[in-house]
Amino acid sequence: MQKEPFVLISCIHAVVLLHHSKVISFFIYLWWIKCIPHYIKKVQQKFIISASVTVPLVNEEVEKVHLQKGQAWSVHKFGGTCVGNSERIRNVAEIIIQDQSERQLVVVSAMSKVTDMMYDLIFKAQSRDDSYIVALDAVLEKHKSTALDLLDGDDLTIFLSRLHQDVSDLKSMLQAIYIAGHVTESFSDFVVGHGELWSAQMLAALVRKSGRNCKWMDTREVLVVNPVSSNQVDPDFPESEKRLEDWYSRNPAEIIIATGFIASTPQNIPTTLKRDGSDFSAAIMGALVKARQVTIWTDVDGVYSADPRKVSEAVILQKLSYQEAWEMSYFGANVLHPRTILPVMRDDIPIVIRNIFNLSAPGTVICRPTAGEDGSGQCLETPVKGFATIDNLALINVEGTGMAGVPGTASAIFGAVKDVGANVIMISQASSEHSVCFAVPEKEVKAVEKALKSRFQQALNAGRLSQVAVLPDCSILATVGQRMASTRGVSATLFDALAKANINIRAIAQGCSEYNITVVVKRDDCIRALRAAHSRFYLSRTTIAMGIIGPGLIGATLLDQLRDQAAILKEKFNIDLRVMGVTGTRKMVLSDTGIDLATWRDLLSGEGENADLKKFAQHVHENHFFPNTVLVDCTADTDIASNYHDWLLRGIHVITPNKKANSGPLDQYLKLRALQRKSYTHYFYEATVGAGLPIINTLKDLLQTGDKILQIEGIFSGTLSYIFNNFKGTSSFSDVVKEAKEKGYTEPDPRDDLSGTDVARKVIILARECDLKLELADISVETLVPEPLRTCSSAEEFLEKLPQFDEDMARRKQEAEDAGEVLRYVGVVDVVNQKGSVKLQSYKKDNAFAQLSGSDNIIAFKTERYHEDLLIVRGPGAGAAVTAGGVFSDILRLASNLGAPS
Repeated sequence: MQKEPFVLISCIHAVVLLHHSKVISFFIYLWWIKCIPHYIKKVQQKFIISASVTVPLVNEEVEKVHLQKGQAWSVHKFGGTCVGNSERIRNVAEIIIQDQSERQLVVVSAMSKVTDMMYDLIFKAQSRDDSYIVALDAVLEKHKSTALDLLDGDDLTIFLSRLHQDVSDLKSMLQAIYIAGHVTESFSDFVVGHGELWSAQMLAALVRKSGRNCKWMDTREVLVVNPVSSNQVDPDFPESEKRLEDWYSRNPAEIIIATGFIASTPQNIPTTLKRDGSDFSAAIMGALVKARQVTIWTDVDGVYSADPRKVSEAVILQKLSYQEAWEMSYFGANVLHPRTILPVMRDDIPIVIRNIFNLSAPGTVICRPTAGEDGSGQCLETPVKGFATIDNLALINVEGTGMAGVPGTASAIFGAVKDVGANVIMISQASSEHSVCFAVPEKEVKAVEKALKSRFQQALNAGRLSQVAVLPDCSILATVGQRMASTRGVSATLFDALAKANINIRAIAQGCSEYNITVVVKRDDCIRALRAAHSRFYLSRTTIAMGIIGPGLIGATLLDQLRDQAAILKEKFNIDLRVMGVTGTRKMVLSDTGIDLATWRDLLSGEGENADLKKFAQHVHENHFFPNTVLVDCTADTDIASNYHDWLLRGIHVITPNKKANSGPLDQYLKLRALQRKSYTHYFYEATVGAGLPIINTLKDLLQTGDKILQIEGIFSGTLSYIFNNFKGTSSFSDVVKEAKEKGYTEPDPRDDLSGTDVARKVIILARECDLKLELADISVETLVPEPLRTCSSAEEFLEKLPQFDEDMARRKQEAEDAGEVLRYVGVVDVVNQKGSVKLQSYKKDNAFAQLSGSDNIIAFKTERYHEDLLIVRGPGAGAAVTAGGVFSDILRLASNLGAPS
């Protein structure tokens, strides 16, 4: 009478324990490994006999049932999350029962976390940690409690009997591992595959309760694979088809519940399709039965254009080609097992990704592209379908003039890499053959570097190779789309988006198929690069993270304008402006996702922390969820303006109405503009001259289109415009100044306006735009503050004494009136003579400068094109609303430059 291997091993195990012989233990372990195929065969026979309580074993003499392949078959795959507990298993059974397909083949994974638990059992036993016994009991209890909740009657009795027998057998097997302190791959594969066996049996029994003809399949009886490496196998389709025909002839059924993940070698040794191999199982089974489609059920609505954890605006893709899905899965996108695509491509079997927790979502279809999707027809969709990233990589660069023209260099390089078992993710070689660089996982880079330096030691010593350099902390960004091959400018658009987000590209690779453009970037830049690229191809809104400095009159007005316009910008213009922080001189408030602009005042006064400009800038810029960041300086502070160069250098855009930077020391200004012009970082300052009037951009347009500026003359101060527009009749100069202050048109101290310094700053800004190398001290300024009053201790004292000097201003007014003219306080940029001035000047009453009202500004450009009829810009040039509006326009100009639709 033949003994079961487990009985034998238990007896010998007891002897071993008595003699404490590790040598004997190891030989027993090897003997047990050889027993596995025999045990598998006996288990299979047992399963065949009792696979169904309603259908008897098919007799060999009975005519075999032929497997009809084709469109009648529908294949489903349910992952571990889908069968995570009894309630979810019921949901799966309901989906299967409601499917109207003539035939169904359902591939099922182990219950959620069970595969990890099984690997942990092996690890504990191999480490001689006897807690594996308690851990195995937890596995038993998990499945026992699930079965008690799902099944009853004979189905429950049969399953629990098998479960207890399996666990008993596993305990003996784990004891053998415990004794030997070692486990082979086949031994490990056999142990971990039990999770699929148990979930498949429970699901099949549950489906049978509905009255459907359902059998469960141990795919180790059918699916044959050839191990290629430690993490890859190749299906043996001819042998698997033969075994499937044989299995089906003995187990004809309307519904087959098959185990995923597990298979057998040609020698009938248990193996697996490696981690996440259930998708691969489903594709193979779908190919074997020539199914109509393969549906992969998971916990997401489909395949996203990018990882939604990194790009919140990622969208569900309705359709992907096989090639696109392959590329995205290879580069780490949560799509499918990378090899899942191959079996179904041969027969054009579509794969559908569906969400088991949201049955209303249509999911993503992966199939062969139809006409118009492969470049043969017009299509308005973006040529880029999606983006994927791989982190924790290192870039290795092998470089040297001795590589050029030397046959076999690349072979030697990658032969050395192969010898250490490293995985090359991406390769890039210069056409000069001067250098080869490639990316490998960071955990493998030391071994690769050592192998290369050893292999090329002689070449390095002789100088034929100059270096084997390692660039750590890298990530890969892959841009995928089949229509990229027929669309011009995709690479240019991608690189432009990354450049404008201040991302430096370390390496580039693109195949001739053009389905994929791969770039290597710093790991710290990866998420920002992903979001910038995703946004640029209009898969999401153009999102800009903003920091507002100075919530005073202008800053507060800007924040209110942003609040009122935010929804419209999102809906109509695809622009998402997020204010990540607001800071004053004493308090600041920060947010990781964007401040509610309806409550920013309350937040700043209530929850605000102590202001710290360095921390503020760092917070706004280093939020990797937003690739584009801008700091908006709404102050007139020289110290804050001194930070612009550092911010631009770090890739932070700057927008400001603050005149101090552009009118400050010439060397600092030139340094700032040089940096801004050679980078993709933007510096906008329209509101520094004329508030919301288009003065700076008009001047730039004239210069960039080749016009030559001769002179710029203007009334640049809204305060002084108001004063001289109202200095008429019997009104005294001091009365008009006092009235202007009472109406809020002047600075708290009117001398700041009357001194002419503000106008001089605007003149120097325009002069420098015309490439005049002038300092502020070079501007001739006629001050309107009488000499004796310049040292007054307060504004009140100044206003009190100002009437003493009305006589002089009254005389100048009268002289102008006698000549039919009016007084105006103007700034002039004389480009021809390379000088600037600020002065009180009179104009004929029919001159445009004489016809102003209120606080309007007017600027006249005299150029070679506009010589006789001057180009004039006129309108409100002061006030919080128009100044904030000018800053807002610069923000929208920045969004347009970063990819928002124009």
